[in-house]
Amino acid sequence: MGTCYLDLVRIIARSTLRDFWRRKGHADAEQPLRAWFAEARRAQWRGPADVKARYATASILGKDRIVFNIGGNKYRLVVAVKYEARIVFIRFVGTHAEYDRIRAQEV
Repeated sequence: MGTCYLDLVRIIARSTLRDFWRRKGHADAEQPLRAWFAEARRAQWRGPADVKARYATASILGKDRIVFNIGGNKYRLVVAVKYEARIVFIRFVGTHAEYDRIRAQEV
């Protein structure tokens, strides 16, 4: 049985990803971010262990924050997940240098 529209994860806000890959010098992030988005929309994550099972290199920060390595580890994507509500909030996307200047648990 296929994924029904009602089963999809709500991801807020996709425009954050698009704005990033449209920035000068980050066009190479478009396809990896699109791929992550498509997969995350259909994810059946019930908790951090489900995320780690699929993304071994993801870093779990606390009970709801996850840092994904994007584009061969060139970029970082920080999300907050509300597992029971099936909502993923995009909190940050950037280069490693930009990531190093933020507090991932607080963005």
